[in-house]
Formats: sequence, structure tokens, C-alpha cells
Amino acid sequence: MAKTTFAVRIDSKLAELIRSFCNSHGIKQNFFVEKALQDRIEEEELKEDLLDFKKQRADEKKAISFEEYLHLRKSVSA
Repeated sequence: MAKTTFAVRIDSKLAELIRSFCNSHGIKQNFFVEKALQDRIEEEELKEDLLDFKKQRADEKKAISFEEYLHLRKSVSA
């Protein structure tokens, strides 16, 4: 995967906390920050998916079975 520079401003105390944590755990700061951002994006996307699922759950009672759908589709195309 190609890498690029992504500069952001963060609180100096947080930067020092990241540096200290990474040094004490033998982790590269770039890897740690990249992984943290990726994890957060995935977490937010999961929340969105769960909200969508919750909203669509009410429509489930109106749904027809897949077999009925195929039968209806066959009837329309014939």
C-alpha cells in the first residue's frame, strides 16, 4: 500500500503520551496512529450499520420470502 503524509495538530500532552506509550511498548508511532485511526473509522462505520439495521428492522415484517420473490420475478418476466 502506498504511504502518504497526513499532518494534523494535536495537543502536545497527547503527542508526548503517544511517544511514551510507543517507546515503552516497542511500537512505531506511525503504525500506532494509523491503526488507531483505522480502528476508529471501522467503529464509526459499524455504528452507522447498526443504526441502519435498527431502522430497517421494522420493515422486516413486510418482507416476502426469497422464494416468493423469485416466483414473482419469474411471473413478471414471462
